[in-house]
Amino acid sequence: MSRSYAFYPGCTLHSTGVEFGVSTELVCHALGLEMVEIPDWNCCGASSAHSMDHTLFLALPARNLAQAQRAQEAQLLQPAGGPEKNLDLAIPCAACFSRLAAADLALQQDGAFRARMESVLDFQYHGRVRPRNLLDILANDLPSHTLSANVSRPLEGLKVVSYYGCLLVRPPQYTGRWDDPEHPQSMDHLLQLMGAEPIPWSYGIECCGGSLTLNRSDVVVHLVDILARAAHEAGAQALVTACPMCMANVDGRQRYRGGPPLPRPPKPDYEPLPIFYFTELMALAFGLSLKKVLGKHLVDPRPLLTSLDIGSPG
Repeated sequence: MSRSYAFYPGCTLHSTGVEFGVSTELVCHALGLEMVEIPDWNCCGASSAHSMDHTLFLALPARNLAQAQRAQEAQLLQPAGGPEKNLDLAIPCAACFSRLAAADLALQQDGAFRARMESVLDFQYHGRVRPRNLLDILANDLPSHTLSANVSRPLEGLKVVSYYGCLLVRPPQYTGRWDDPEHPQSMDHLLQLMGAEPIPWSYGIECCGGSLTLNRSDVVVHLVDILARAAHEAGAQALVTACPMCMANVDGRQRYRGGPPLPRPPKPDYEPLPIFYFTELMALAFGLSLKKVLGKHLVDPRPLLTSLDIGSPG
């Protein structure tokens, strides 16, 4: 039996994170999950709005919640259990999820902000659209046997570290407590079901620098160097993420040398790690080909995967 969710793709899944979008679609199709895109959605402002205007920072994601609510009221989107139940809004990107969850909390708790948004966006907030990250949905809405039943090419021999980043499970007052905010395990659980070996490490919720990559690349280089070294020291062959910004930073900055104002980090004495979206590895475990799943990766993961006989080449 299929499940339906409202779906907010965000800008990245159509641009720099297209591999996340493609693999999300493939995985959801395989699992019988229908993702119904909300109409006329807009950028949530995750990368820059917070540094420019606090109201805009909340208003951009609030409009997407209003669009989902309108679609529900027009019966374009219907939650399981009927129109009076919560409508789960699936959001793959960790940063987008963080922004929509923050806006939802502001609409719940800040009467002045809610009144302003209801006036500007011409809607009456009812609080029944529930922002949820895709990782939460895949890890918690489906039984383990359903996930493992779809595995036809297990990721045997692949040692990975799960990198949740700083936005996916924190702060819990608005991301919710669908996983432990200090020691999350949902991605590890999924990857283990796919046949991979998640390696324990202490940097799963550390920050990669996020959008500072645009104006303080020296900071991002240092943070990425810390993450990459820690992953190597843990014995991982690859790092797995659920965030397009984390993917861009860690995939692209491992060999990049920083400069002033921070001192340059030590010259890397390790080979750059391949970086995956967790949905890419799920799609490969479900039997889909490397060609269909993998797109542009700055650190080519194919040599590692082919050495372990993971994923069909065609």
